[in-house]
Amino acid sequence: MVFAPSLAAAQPTPPGEHPTYRIATDITFAPFEFQNENGELVGIDMDLIRAIGEDQGFDVEIQSVGFDSALQAVTSGQVHGMIAGMSITDERKATFDFSDPYFDSGVQMAVPESNEDINGYEDLAGKQVAVKNGTEGAAFAESIKDQYGFTTKYFADSSSMFSEVRTGNSAAVFEDYPVLAYGIKQGNGFKTVTEKEPGASYGFAVAKGRNAQLLESFNAGLANLKDSGEYDEILETYLGADASNNDNSILGLIKSTYPQLLEGLWLTIVLTAVSIAIALVLGAIFGLFRVSGNIVLRAIGTTYVDVFRGTPLLVQAFFIYFGIPTALGFQMSAFTAGVITLSLNAGAYMAEIMRGGILSVDKGQMEASRSLGISYLKSMRKVVMPQAIRTMIPSYINQFVITLKDTSILSVIGLAELTQTGRIIIARNFQSFNMWLIIGIMYFIIIMALTKLSNRLEKRINA
Repeated sequence: MVFAPSLAAAQPTPPGEHPTYRIATDITFAPFEFQNENGELVGIDMDLIRAIGEDQGFDVEIQSVGFDSALQAVTSGQVHGMIAGMSITDERKATFDFSDPYFDSGVQMAVPESNEDINGYEDLAGKQVAVKNGTEGAAFAESIKDQYGFTTKYFADSSSMFSEVRTGNSAAVFEDYPVLAYGIKQGNGFKTVTEKEPGASYGFAVAKGRNAQLLESFNAGLANLKDSGEYDEILETYLGADASNNDNSILGLIKSTYPQLLEGLWLTIVLTAVSIAIALVLGAIFGLFRVSGNIVLRAIGTTYVDVFRGTPLLVQAFFIYFGIPTALGFQMSAFTAGVITLSLNAGAYMAEIMRGGILSVDKGQMEASRSLGISYLKSMRKVVMPQAIRTMIPSYINQFVITLKDTSILSVIGLAELTQTGRIIIARNFQSFNMWLIIGIMYFIIIMALTKLSNRLEKRINA
């Protein structure tokens, strides 16, 4: 369903049926949440919430978004709760209600295995370190950076943070110790150089004053899992000594990840095709408004173009997916929000392409047509537009390619298009260079194929 009542509180469930709760998570925070080779959402948090649901008689629907987006999804009512290695802090308690702690964290510092110069905090003087938004690692780094004379740089996901240090732009990472331990076992090329510092505890979160029944069920289920020993079994699965390395060569990665990559590519193509089709209509309508003799229509066209060309696509995506549903009290799917965002954005640029194409046709063409008694609309359709389209085709092709690449921005609202799929895979295997190389080649192939096809179409039209 695209639109539904707000999820700020759990909806009543018919007798005999299990309630279903929508739960937001990060999915790039292994070993707590990540996708395995089969595309399944696994990890400590994922196994835990499913086991608690089974124990307490409710089902879960996982919505995988970034950590920051998950926070917004909870507060806006897009989901019922959030489990994403979220530290319980006094500041967050003002906005969220937390469960009993389900994991006691801690922070360690890590550097590349080849680094022999940094062995403690005192070696960070004058250097920069990488941290992840909203983590205990970031909070701890901030608390000691003045004492040891280093600066911090923030990233939205763990894989980007580790890549920053691999490139040498930052000297070290501060991260929750289980995340570091898991990554090192997977061969990410890092080593820890400090003892574990005490950290906060992780908790399951709901919006303040909402979904009390879900929170109560989580606490009851967590207690039952700890009593039965299933909780310890879940931790052992991901933090035990049996973690194994995979084939991380380029061929090995292609073999193990191609189903996920193809799914991400398909979603990218579908998003682009649907959005471009809608944008063509919007561009035609508002482009004609822009050249209309009616001052009101011109004002409407100008406002639309200025708004969507004058604001970042990322801001538009957040506003459409989180802002509008919160203000009006309904739920919107991520796919619907993504299509609306891309369509409105691309439509604004296509409106300007349309306006430019029409103005490129000599005014005498319209005047001659009208002098023969042909109506304005018919003159536009039969005389002006056929000539304008020829000049607009290259710009339309360019906008098509731009929109395809812009789909990558929609990963912020949880759409697993090609770029987000790559981030999800990297969060599991930490092979950023090889994976981004594979994804870059995929983008290059599809864009070149579309460009060649479009060029042939342009030649046939202009022949």
